[in-house]
Amino acid sequence: MKTTLIAGLALLLSPAAALAQSGPAAATLPNGFDQPASAPATPPIVQAMADERTEDALRDFIAGAAAGDIDTSNMTEDLVTAIAGQSDQVSALIESYGAVQAVTFTGKKDGADLFDVLFANADTQWVIGFNDAGKVAILLFRPAPAQ
Repeated sequence: MKTTLIAGLALLLSPAAALAQSGPAAATLPNGFDQPASAPATPPIVQAMADERTEDALRDFIAGAAAGDIDTSNMTEDLVTAIAGQSDQVSALIESYGAVQAVTFTGKKDGADLFDVLFANADTQWVIGFNDAGKVAILLFRPAPAQ
């Protein structure tokens, strides 16, 4: 789990079919949203209050990425490094999603906040969290699973 949390920004998709539907992926990392069948049980997602910083940081990231100008000043060095090689792909993908229609906090897991973000052309899920120094240390997203 620690690898997933430190990995930073990644578009995490399910099987290769999802990759083909959504175009190039920002990265291929273990799915931080779901646990493998062999993993030990983790605590359920807790419905609690969102960290007061996360929604604003998430909206700022999405707006910057859609404009092709990701602001990394509030991110950890590890996250900045993870973003460096994939920012153009991520920006193009988020721009293709269209305008943000709604951002909904859905719970907390392992100290990070979970959000559903509905765009004009896509429904997505996001994980965002801060380290003790107040920097964004975790930022993951993926298309929302089909209902």
